[in-house]
Amino acid sequence: MSPEHAPRTDVLRYTAFTTDPAGGNPAGVVLDAAALDDAAMLAVAAEVGYSETAFVTARDEARRRFTLRYFSPLAEVAFCGHATVATAVALAERLGTGDLLLDTPAGEIPVRTARDPGAPDGPVRATLTSAPASSRPATAAERDAALAALGWSAADLDPALPPHVASGGVHHLVLAAATRARLADLAYDFDGLAAVMRRHGWTTVHLVWRESDRVFHARDPFPVGGVVEDPATGAAAAAFGGYLRTLGLVTGPVRLTIRQGEDMGRPSELTVETGPDTPRVRVSGQAVPLPDGAR
Repeated sequence: MSPEHAPRTDVLRYTAFTTDPAGGNPAGVVLDAAALDDAAMLAVAAEVGYSETAFVTARDEARRRFTLRYFSPLAEVAFCGHATVATAVALAERLGTGDLLLDTPAGEIPVRTARDPGAPDGPVRATLTSAPASSRPATAAERDAALAALGWSAADLDPALPPHVASGGVHHLVLAAATRARLADLAYDFDGLAAVMRRHGWTTVHLVWRESDRVFHARDPFPVGGVVEDPATGAAAAAFGGYLRTLGLVTGPVRLTIRQGEDMGRPSELTVETGPDTPRVRVSGQAVPLPDGAR
């Protein structure tokens, strides 16, 4: 379907993992995309220009079950955490809070939506439960190719958090910086890193720095989606929970905080809950509509 013949599409704009419209990661949300084919959805995502736009392609409101697809400006993505949170909040604002079930290319994603009991008119919080999360050590070739594109060296990495390829629905290379300064100084070869990521099937490179056992800072280059960097990456946060479990750093139920977007001027906060005996990871955050004309 050519864009000029595509049906009129109403795109909502939310920013996820924040309560401040100036923070978080913006996402497009199309609540009725049943009439759109792949080309039309890709065209809408490219026009919106955010790292992802989510499209509800089928709905069963009585059962609160929805089919969701995600497109970056360049390609379809199997799963996107911040667009899931944005969509869940948009649905909850229209249908009421409660449990949702989202059918995505990465599998079934349950999402719980609720408002803070102390702020019944405040922003909705959405908690998604990821696809089973897993992690494996990165090969030396994978690590070295990514480091070269980033302009990093092996000495820039934290030896206590080794490079891994982790997944919570889609794959991410996890690299832990030894210092906060190294994480803050991100100027990479956009085309070079995109080529490495396409070769290995990574959605983002999840760069982290450990402030404490429960607080991490993250940055996520996303050149394969046509975006330099994500301000908040829920899918990578889910994968990171699986990564910590694989390393044996999760010995009981834990709640982690990931701070992202600070170096971009769009602060975001992601809450990650996991444990040693569950393959799935919960990622939660709030989302708020963006004002008209906001990017």
